Amino acid sequence: MEKKVLVACASKYGATAEIASRVGSVLQAAGLPVDVKRAGEVTDLASYDAVILGSAVYAGQWRQEAADFLKENEQVLKSVPVWLFSSGPTGEGDPVALMQGWRFSEALQPIADRIGPRDVAFFAGAIDMNRLNLAEKLIVKAVKAPDGDFRDWAVIEAWASGIAGALQMTAV
Repeated sequence: MEKKVLVACASKYGATAEIASRVGSVLQAAGLPVDVKRAGEVTDLASYDAVILGSAVYAGQWRQEAADFLKENEQVLKSVPVWLFSSGPTGEGDPVALMQGWRFSEALQPIADRIGPRDVAFFAGAIDMNRLNLAEKLIVKAVKAPDGDFRDWAVIEAWASGIAGALQMTAV
């Protein structure tokens, strides 16, 4: 069986899944075999040479599906190249600045430290108020998060291209 790159994610409304899909497309365009899946759909990592895992961020936390994936696969993830990404804040500007210095889930940081990811990226996200339930709309209004798509596709594609380059270098 040919080894592949896994791009796995946890996404509530699809914005993070679209980021994962774009990352997968960039890797495929670079000639790498890729599977893009929801984190909860992945049952075995044996056929993967590298893993990219991402999650939407809500209240400073990764979605449970991605957190569980990281916890349950920690030992395997220590043995392959891993990249992590988060998506969440909306608004113009640097996502880290928008989140007042937040870069990664504090609760998951010890696991990430043991895995030793090659990079941890944080991308701006998207909110479509029409898709939110009433409670979510109230929270978004309370924290004054702007409605709209603030994902910077050029930044996301550049990050994915960097991963492709790193993987191609190790394949030689």
